[in-house]
Amino acid sequence: MQIELEREEDGRWIGEVPALPGVVAYGATEEEARIKVEALAFRVIADRIEHGEPVPPEAHRVFAA
Repeated sequence: MQIELEREEDGRWIGEVPALPGVVAYGATEEEARIKVEALAFRVIADRIEHGEPVPPEAHRVFAA
């Protein structure tokens, strides 16, 4: 799944998963933002599966080894 990372003007990093609207997280470093947005993406995907909601096709690659 694609993660987009960008540095804000105030120095914080923001991570976003375009395939999962609303999955956005900030971090003090690029790595922290990546870790936080990945964790949030997993929680959102799990919640959607649990409630029988559709999961974007890109999300299926997260679970592929």
